[in-house]
Order: sequence, then structure tokens, then C-alpha cells
Amino acid sequence: MNSGKTIFAQLMDFLPTYEFRKCVERYQGHYKVQSFSCWDQFLCLAFAQLTYRESLRDIEICLRAAGSKLYHLGFRSQVARNTLANANAVRDWRIYADFAQVLIAEARRLYAAEDFGLELKQTVYALDSTTIDLCLALFPWAKFRKRKGAVKLHTLLDLRGSIPTVIWITTGKVHDVKVLDELFIEAGAIYVMDRGYLDFARLHRIQRKSAFFVTRAKKNFNFRRLYSAPVDKSTGLLFDQTIVLNGFYSARDYPDKLRRVGFHDAERNKRLVFVTNNISLPALTIAQLYKCRWKVELFFKWIKQHLRIKVFYGDSENAVKTQIWIAISVYVLVAIVKKRLSLEPSLYTILQILSVTLFEKTPILQALSATAYTTQNHDCSNQLNLFN
Repeated sequence: MNSGKTIFAQLMDFLPTYEFRKCVERYQGHYKVQSFSCWDQFLCLAFAQLTYRESLRDIEICLRAAGSKLYHLGFRSQVARNTLANANAVRDWRIYADFAQVLIAEARRLYAAEDFGLELKQTVYALDSTTIDLCLALFPWAKFRKRKGAVKLHTLLDLRGSIPTVIWITTGKVHDVKVLDELFIEAGAIYVMDRGYLDFARLHRIQRKSAFFVTRAKKNFNFRRLYSAPVDKSTGLLFDQTIVLNGFYSARDYPDKLRRVGFHDAERNKRLVFVTNNISLPALTIAQLYKCRWKVELFFKWIKQHLRIKVFYGDSENAVKTQIWIAISVYVLVAIVKKRLSLEPSLYTILQILSVTLFEKTPILQALSATAYTTQNHDCSNQLNLFN
């Protein structure tokens, strides 16, 4: 007898299924599909992410063990390892990439007023990449080094809520700076990145789009100082300079003025030099903005530890991208649930609770709420006392 929805089904109810169907139709995901739909494929891989399944056989065994519950979990067909492997290999990964963007847009609306440590009206993005190592013999398309394969996740992270707004998945050989060519520049936004993205022609494109960037200067940075502004050195600031570039090619690529800010990081005893085109923010805010860039590093560390994106269920490029995009969808879905239900536990805690309660028929709010459990002693008249 069904006494209610499982937690897995309640979690999937937060997904906009109409938008998912639109993504499937856009790429003809159901062309020649008889039974195992794209939605079933998404549910299988989302279940694998939430329960930390290590292989397709693990997914098949676990879901078949709950055969009588599959319908109430949302599945409309039986799960077979070969069918799932074939779906991962041939169904267009862009279905799940577009659906992830739908979830990302919803999450950004929910976290629009989230505080990230600085009181700024502008949207602040952190841009960085992480490398996922692969075996070149199994993934020959993922070129990186002579005997090593890898894919890169180039991520633009909205610091309000740590929501990944755009993700580019490339082979390991693609240099980070090339992503700036694909980046849609939002006027008035601030883009924070490390010195691997220091390309003046590409940075000048950000300037022309009326946006701002904060990055680090390289050691061989060739410039001419025009004037300096006073700074409070007790805050760690070393200098605040207005400069122009000296080199022939760099001056041609970026003819406008730049701002150079020096800061001493007392925690690491390190001298940092930042370059930006923002002349209105205080110099200390520029240094604090760059410090916030580490949120994207924490995001990469989090998804690598708590989602299945280092071991893959298929070795084709399509299977790898499908798995990564569904993993991102699960991350954003949990963030949406956390905000909609006003949950206090962290995303890590919510994931851990979900991993062991997906088949239970408890209200999801009750399962995920941080309830303090107390042990109650019930006296039983039939029980003898061991000690008087």
C-alpha cells in the first residue's frame, strides 16, 4: 500500500518537467526511443549522484532491488545496465546542459540577495577552471599530455550563493584564457580571475563592454606609473597606482589606463599585486574581491568530493559530459531545495541525509530539517529493574 511519496520523488518534484521536455524536443532526444526515456536516464544518473553509486552495475542492482518502488520513484521503465550505457553514449548531452541552465537561472533568482562578504550592488563572478584526470587509453578523445588524458571544467561562479552560471567542458589541452572568447560579458558586473587569464586584448573586451575585472599581475609586468593615491598601510595595502602599459603589443591591445593595487597578506606572508580597470572601488575592496575568488576553488573541491565527476560511467565524450551536467543539476537542485524550504543545514549535510533516506516516505521538510532528537525514557511495568 502506498502511504505517500518517497523522498526521491518529492525531491524530483522541484524540477520543472515542462522545461525538461522542451530540452528533449530541442535535440530530438526521443528519436527511435521505445521505452527508456530521457527522463528515466536523468533519474538514474541523479539517483547515482545522490547515493554515490560507483558503476552502471551498482545503479542497476540498487534500482532493481527496489523494483516495486520504481514507479513511485518516478521511473516508467525497467533499468538495465546496457540500456543506460547506450543512452549515455548516444543521447545528446546538450539536453542535460540546457536543463542545467534552467535550474541555474532559478537558483540565481533565489540567491540574488545572498550576502557573499562584501556590500556591493554589482554582480560579482569568479572565473576559474579545474582539471579532471582521465586514462588516455580509455578516453583517447580527452587529449592533455603525451601519456595523460583530462577534461577541464571552466566555470563562471556567481559569488552570491556560489551558483555556477556557465560551465564549459573542454579537453585538458585548451588553455584557460581562451574561455574569455566565449564569455558573454554582462555590463556593470565584476569578473575576478587569477593571472592565468591575463591577456590584455581579451581584458580590453571586458572594458569595452562596460564591465570590470580584477586579476593578478605577473612578475614581468611592464608598465609606467602615472600617479599614486594615498593608502592606509595598517590595513595591509602597499600602494594604489594608476598606470599605463609600456610594451608595444600590450599597449596596443590595452591602450586605456589601469589600476595597480599592492597588498600584503599577513596570514601567508605574501605580497600580492592586483590589476583592475575599476577606479571607483576602494583599494582594500579590490584586495577583498580577489580573496573572494577562492569560493570557486571551494566549489571545485566540494563537487569533486561529494559528487561523482572523477569516475565516469562511460568512456565516450557524450557520456562524460552527460554525467557532469547531471551532477551539476543535482548540485543546483539541492541548492534550490535548501532555499525554498528555508533549511539551515549545509549542502553537504543535506546530501548526506538524502543518500540514506531516498526510499523513505517521509515529508522531505521533516527529513531535512535540523531537528534535535532527544531520547525519552518510557517506564514499563513489565520490566524488572537491574539495579535498585
